[in-house]
Amino acid sequence: MANITISGLIEGGKATAGPPFGPALGPLGVNIGAIIAEINKNTAQYAGIKIPVKVIVDPSTKTYKVEVGSPPTSALILKELGAQAGAKTKEEVIGNLTLEQLKKITKSKEAAVYGGTFAEKAKQVLGTCKSMGVKCENEDPREIIKKINSGEIKI
Repeated sequence: MANITISGLIEGGKATAGPPFGPALGPLGVNIGAIIAEINKNTAQYAGIKIPVKVIVDPSTKTYKVEVGSPPTSALILKELGAQAGAKTKEEVIGNLTLEQLKKITKSKEAAVYGGTFAEKAKQVLGTCKSMGVKCENEDPREIIKKINSGEIKI
């Protein structure tokens, strides 16, 4: 019998035996409590953010694997700023990230964003900042990208 994959979007650290996982896992005869505990342990760092999670079950052996996806870059930026939403106009600024916050967000997205170097990945996060109305070090994110490109800022 082929593996069965159950996918869901849950708030970090708050999975329950209810939907989407409990009802789907019940008929497979696996330890739902253990799976939910593993999901919550692996997603606790994303408290307050909805993240994609997959549970892959081998029905013949009752073994399972939990895969935690990556939350959207915008959600990580909002969490870091304590903001609810991005800017509504091009002129609006909703917050300001420090370079340390930029590095923290980039580190958590490292596996999910393109780029050969950490600096290239950080520039992608800065691009998201620009579109959301977020400054970095009190400057337009494009200026920070220029400074990274010139070597003035080391990421």
